Amino acid sequence: MNSSHRAVFKFEITHQHSHSRARLGVLTTPHGTIDTPVFMPVGTQATVKALSPEDLEDCGAQIILGNTYHLYLRPGHEVIQKLGGLHRFMNWSHPILTDSGGFQVFSLNNLTKISDEGVAFQSHIDGSSHLLSPEKSMEIQMALGADIIMTFDEPTPHDADRAYTQKSLELSTRWAKRCREAHRQDHQQLFGIVQGGMFKDLREESAKQILDLDLPGYAIGGLSVGEEKSQMLDLAAHTAPLLPNDLPRYLMGVGTPNDLLQCAQMGIDMFDCVMPTRNARNGSLFTSEGKINIKNSKYKTEDLPLDPQCACYTCRNYSRAYLRHLFVADEILAMRLNSLHNIAFFQTWMTGLRRAIQRDQPIDWSFPENNEETLNED
Repeated sequence: MNSSHRAVFKFEITHQHSHSRARLGVLTTPHGTIDTPVFMPVGTQATVKALSPEDLEDCGAQIILGNTYHLYLRPGHEVIQKLGGLHRFMNWSHPILTDSGGFQVFSLNNLTKISDEGVAFQSHIDGSSHLLSPEKSMEIQMALGADIIMTFDEPTPHDADRAYTQKSLELSTRWAKRCREAHRQDHQQLFGIVQGGMFKDLREESAKQILDLDLPGYAIGGLSVGEEKSQMLDLAAHTAPLLPNDLPRYLMGVGTPNDLLQCAQMGIDMFDCVMPTRNARNGSLFTSEGKINIKNSKYKTEDLPLDPQCACYTCRNYSRAYLRHLFVADEILAMRLNSLHNIAFFQTWMTGLRRAIQRDQPIDWSFPENNEETLNED
C-alpha cells in the first residue's frame, strides 16, 4: 500500500476470535471510523430508501453505499461534484462506499456490448447510449467523493462456463489495473474485486492477479448472483483466506442474518445487501423470533411491539396492529417504519456479533428460519 493510503486510511485488527477466523477491526476513513465486522445499508440513489440520514444514525449505521451507475445517469456526477460531493449532497457526514457500476450495467440492461475499452449500454431510464469504462468509473467515483471506491469489473453470471469465466476475470484484472492508474484521489481508498465465478481455481487465479495491484482493501465479488446458498458459502470460505489478513475484506451483496454470522467467521469484515429495506417495503420484517409478514390478518388487533426485544423507534412507539394497518392501507409511513426497524435489526445483529467476538464466545446462535409462508388476509 502506498504512503498516500497510509496517510489517510488505517485498518487495525483489534481482536482475533479464538473460535473462528472472525476478527474485530477498526477502519479509519476521512469521515470517521468503522467498527468491523460491519453491515452497510444500501443507498443506491444517494438515499437509503424511505430513511433520512438521522434515521440511519439512530439505527446505528456506520457507513452506507452509493451507486455509481445510478448517480451517473441521474442527477449526474458533475452535478453532485458541483454541489459539494456525495456526503454534502445527501447530508451524510459518515463514511460512504460507492460501487463501480459494473453489477448494475449487466443486471439492468439486456443489451450490452463488452469490449476491452469498457461496456456500451443503453440507459434503463431513457434509452440513451453510454460507455462505462474503467476510467469513466473512476471519474464518476472521484467526483462523488466517497471514502471507499471500487474497481470496475464484470460480475459473471452464476451459470457462466469455465472458458467465459476465465476470459472475464482476465478482463476484470486489466480493468482493475486501469482503475488504479486513473485513480488520483489520496482521500479515497480503492478496493480491488476478486472474480472467478463458481470455479475455485479461477478464484485463486483472480485473487493472485488482483493482489498484485497492492491495493488497500479487497472484495469478493460475483457471489449471491443466483447460485445455491451452499455454493456461495463454500466459495466465500475458499476465497476469504486468499486475501491479505491485515487488510479489510468485503463480501459484496451478502446477505441474510445467518450469512453475516457464517461469513464473518471466515474472516470477512464488510457486508452489504438491499435485503433489509427491500423486504421492509414488501412487509417482510426481521424479529428476534424470525421473519414475519406484517400483512397477515393475525396482526390486525395485536397491540404488541413488532419485536419486544428491539429498541428501535418503530418498536418503541407502534404496535403490530398499527404497522399492519399502514401497510395494507398503502401508507408511505409504512415504508419508513418498516425500513427503520429492519435496518436497526441488522445493526443490532452486527453489534451482537462483534460483542461475541470481543468476549471470545462461540457464535452458536442463528436467525430463526420460520418464515410465514401463508397469509391469512381479510
